[in-house]
Amino acid sequence: MDFHTRLMGIDFGERRVGIASTDESGEFALPRAVIPNTDGLLEEVVKLAREWQIQKIIVGESKNLDGLHNPIHSKAAEFVELLKAHDFEIEFHPEVYTSMEAKLLQGKNDMTDASAAALILKSYIDTNKHR
Repeated sequence: MDFHTRLMGIDFGERRVGIASTDESGEFALPRAVIPNTDGLLEEVVKLAREWQIQKIIVGESKNLDGLHNPIHSKAAEFVELLKAHDFEIEFHPEVYTSMEAKLLQGKNDMTDASAAALILKSYIDTNKHR
């Protein structure tokens, strides 16, 4: 994996969507924004991705503990299809309890979902470091 590739991480939630991105080196995941999951979500994510010169988007693949996709995954998959229409390379990456982990690390606040997105992105980077 090229570490100068700009990545965006997404923690897709029913009410809010956490957004993270890598720094200029492509090695560090930074919480960036929390966007309400409303009709304007797609437009806002596309705008940020273009503004930050994102080359690949990593979306948390939400599963239950039994390994099956949970109900939010189908909504995230629909959102991913809409994003693909804007010519972004997109990949799902497994995530379990990232929102809970973010709350434990920083406490619950307005950026918890963005921190969860950063945890997804960091996991992706760590997993793909030697590829």
